[in-house]
Amino acid sequence: MSLPVVAIVGRPNVGKSTLFNRILGEQAAIVDDAPGITRDRHAAEAEWNGRRFTLVDTGGLMPEAEEELGRSVNQQIQAAVEQADLCLLVVDGRSGAAPVDREVAELLRTSGKAAILVVNKMDNAEMAKRLIWEFYELGLGDPLPASALSGTFTGDLLDAVVEALPPEVEAPDEPDVITVAVIGKPNVGKSSFLNRLIGEERFIVSPIAGTTRDAIDTRLEHEGRTFRLVDTAGIRRHASLTQGLEYYTYLRAVRALERAQIAIVMLDATQSLSRQDLRILNLAEERRRGIVVVVNKWDVVEKDERTAAHYEAAFRSQAPSLQWAPIVTISARSGQRVLRALELAEEVWREWHKRAPTPEVNRVLHQATGRVQPPQSRGRRTSRVVRILYGLQPETAPPLFVFFANEPEAIPVHYKRYLEAALREAFGFVGVPLRIAFRAARTKRRRARAAEEPESEGAESPESAKGSS
Repeated sequence: MSLPVVAIVGRPNVGKSTLFNRILGEQAAIVDDAPGITRDRHAAEAEWNGRRFTLVDTGGLMPEAEEELGRSVNQQIQAAVEQADLCLLVVDGRSGAAPVDREVAELLRTSGKAAILVVNKMDNAEMAKRLIWEFYELGLGDPLPASALSGTFTGDLLDAVVEALPPEVEAPDEPDVITVAVIGKPNVGKSSFLNRLIGEERFIVSPIAGTTRDAIDTRLEHEGRTFRLVDTAGIRRHASLTQGLEYYTYLRAVRALERAQIAIVMLDATQSLSRQDLRILNLAEERRRGIVVVVNKWDVVEKDERTAAHYEAAFRSQAPSLQWAPIVTISARSGQRVLRALELAEEVWREWHKRAPTPEVNRVLHQATGRVQPPQSRGRRTSRVVRILYGLQPETAPPLFVFFANEPEAIPVHYKRYLEAALREAFGFVGVPLRIAFRAARTKRRRARAAEEPESEGAESPESAKGSS
């Protein structure tokens, strides 16, 4: 059985996201003075007194919303309530009960869900005693005071939350979960892609660029494999980022990428590859995530039997460092090849965890150095032949290869790329960035010294082999 779900609901700007962050103990949701900042459901695991539960933040309910985006927000809140085991209705204790509060309370009563009324912005006991009585009219039982900003009364609130949760059922161990972050520019179809995969309107889909602002996690089971899919805010040009909301949504997307194993980088087939697309691809590569390039809106492109090949050739020429990244063209609107993108993510995940046997690594190394010798090391007075003696792969996820040489600092970048190409030809590693490092091999003199002082020489141990390329 999954963790019980606690949904935070209420009208805009009553402090829902602040309470969400307070319970989690971190800045997991965007908090801003402007109302309506939180739009999609935003979920994270919380714990209190040893009891774990999934906490869901929602956008502010706007019952009279006429705009399409406002109606979508309301639908998301209703979906969160339907999936919740417990709802926290947050109201503003300083402004009193508003008509929208009454409508949300009525929604909760008719839903039949367990609910706790949280009167926020109560900074002390005197204020709570003076102002809280008004909220009994909402008909949700005894209101509980809280100050999400300062943390006052939140311990008592969490005690009540844990007490109201359904009995805990021990869940069996789950298999390895593949975490996939879906990133790209605004309005390339990330949410539409995930909605198509999941089969429900889990994410708000809107032609308004920048609709998704927080990173949202959703679990998906597909052919016996569990995926954690993370929808992220569209990453804008750096020049458009400020220290306000756009800056924090950018950081949220980056943090989502860092905790993922695989990045699905979405491109718009109706637009040429832009500098911002390349920045986003480089962002995933720099953080050494597995990469699947998904080209959306392929259904609206005029094409013939060579269009896909031409597109891939243009991509490879503009992103030469990503020759190893697989490309799939899809239509999130029609569902064309959407599942293929997920299957590619799983294939890349397996490559991300692949380990090449040491004898095979050395066979590939000796063949590569036999074809093309490393360039000589040229000093002020003498030049030395550079020899790469042996190598191994001490780490996976992502793979790290360490090669031991007599002059490791003399090996140029282009020869490192040559070895990477040889490794990929032999072992694959499709969609996976490779880390390659060079270390000093022990000479006879070093081996003799190591025998006398074994702790002083650790260059060849697997532990010392680990490091950044």
